[in-house]
This record gives sequence, structure tokens and C-alpha cells, in this order.
Amino acid sequence: MTPAALFAGGFAAGLVAGGASCAAVQGGVLIGLARTGGRAAVPAFVAGRLVAHTALGALLGALGEVVRIPPVARAALLVGAGVTVIVFAVRLLLRRRGSCAPDHERTDGEPARSRPWTGAAALGAGTILIPCGVTLGMEAVAVSSGGWLGGAAVMAGFVTGTSPAFALLGLLLRRVAATRLNVLAAAAAIAAGAVTIVAGLRLGGWPPGLGAPAGAAAAGARVLPDGTQVVTVWSTGHGFLPGVAGIEAGRPAEIVFRTRDNQGCTRTLTIQGRDVALPVTGERVVRLPPQRPGRLRYVCGMGMYVGFININRPQLSASGTPPPGGPAR
Repeated sequence: MTPAALFAGGFAAGLVAGGASCAAVQGGVLIGLARTGGRAAVPAFVAGRLVAHTALGALLGALGEVVRIPPVARAALLVGAGVTVIVFAVRLLLRRRGSCAPDHERTDGEPARSRPWTGAAALGAGTILIPCGVTLGMEAVAVSSGGWLGGAAVMAGFVTGTSPAFALLGLLLRRVAATRLNVLAAAAAIAAGAVTIVAGLRLGGWPPGLGAPAGAAAAGARVLPDGTQVVTVWSTGHGFLPGVAGIEAGRPAEIVFRTRDNQGCTRTLTIQGRDVALPVTGERVVRLPPQRPGRLRYVCGMGMYVGFININRPQLSASGTPPPGGPAR
């Protein structure tokens, strides 16, 4: 595809699907700018996002598979991002209390001077460390674009498409910060930060059982003539269906991940330490060698949704021997 076509595709994805998704994940960093950044803060923030993501796209396009970030590193970034959002929200609450000081102690003009627009631009650039699900999909497109120009084009188009959502969010936060509702905004940001931290913990598997549904029945697998077990999992915008499936240990298995008009974070998932990118509509097969008894987990690229494969011990036949395929080794 030409750079112009990649830019147009990225812009459409950002405008249609990326705005709300990225604003929900990355918008928390705007909390600290709402009261202290001045009128230029939001435009500088958006510009910082554009420059950083364009540069990232160029790097991804130039280096391809070499620059993929491993799941554990992304998990650590998510935890750090959640902590950052909470810190900004707490600072907003503290500034709210400070604004109630007597007139001779107030320093209304100092915050705006102490946080120039360059700080807002730096925060915008830092959002490359807080990718939403759609961003991860666009990064995959940049990796496969075949060159730095195509990678830069698709990411520039995507961020341009999401910019109206961030501009509206910044305007809303500035108006909220001028009223007593900024306490509610800070509380919402703290909640968003906590959700982001939990998502990072899920993505990293810390602890392994986090997110496991209690008492959920496991969907069974169908068995092919050669003994391969097949499990079908639908990857939707609201998670994985079924959330828990079961296979027998000691036999090879295939997990068929299917999608239908899926633009959410479940289009990218991590299983056994490797990333799997799914199409918007279609399917992708993950083949597993014979496994030991236990539990296999997989998680969407943002750590929001988790699925499990229960690996059960082989059932004995009437003769008291395991079925064909042998026990787990």
C-alpha cells in the first residue's frame, strides 16, 4: 500500500474506533493539565502525541519484527501508567485544597508558569508507553508496512483521527476543573488508574490466577480423527467466549480464535509468552503441543480480558488405560 493509503486507513481507524478507546486509556494524563497547563496545554499534548507516534511508526516500519515489545515489558508499562494517572489525580486534589488558602498565600499564577507547554507536549509524547488496543493493532500494521515512510504514515493518520476526541476531552476537563466537579474528575481518574494497574497485572500474569472466574464451567473440545483437540474461542469486544475451556493433557491441541467486526483490544492477545494478532473478521489457529495438567491463560493485549484453558488429566478407559495419545509427560 502507498503511504497515502496507509495514512487514510490509519485516520479512519482512529476516527471510528480509536478515539474513545485511546481517550479512556490515555486521557487520564490530561487530568494534571486541566487546571495547571493553560490554554496551550491540550494542543501541545495532542502535538506531542502526533510527533511521538509518527516517530514510533517510522521505527516500527524500518525495523519490523525486531522492535516488538514483549508482553512482560508491556505489563510493566501498564502498571507504571496506572500509577502515573493516580499521581496526577492526587496532585489535582491537593491543588484543589491549596486553592482554598488565604489570599496572601495563594499562588494562582504559579502553576501555569511552572508547567510550560513543553511539559504538556512531553506528556503527550509519553502516551506511546500507554497503548490502547486499537493502537496495538495500528502498530502491527506499521510493522508490516515494509518501510519507515509507511509506518510513519499509518501512525500519523491514526493519531490525527483520534485528536478530536482528545481535544474535546481536554476542553471538558478544563471546564470541570474550574468548578467543584474537579473532585469527581480526580476520583474517576484514580479509578481509571486502578483499572490500568489491574490490567497490567493481568497481562503480566501477576499472580497467575488473577481474573479467573470462580466456578465457571469449562467448554469441551472436539477431537479430530488424529487425536488433536480443537477448542473454538470467539474474540469479541467484550472479552473471550467461552471464558474457560477444557482439554486433556498429553494430546496436541488447537485453539481457534475467531473474530467478527472486532476493533477492540482482544484482536491482540498473549498466550504462552507470545503475541497473536487477529484479523478484524476471520480466525487464527494457535497450535499447542501436548501439555501437562494445569491451566493455560491468555490475555488481550491491554490486559483487560483474560481467558483460560483447563488442562485436565486424561480419563481412563474401561480397561483402565489412558485413551490414545498417552499420558502427559
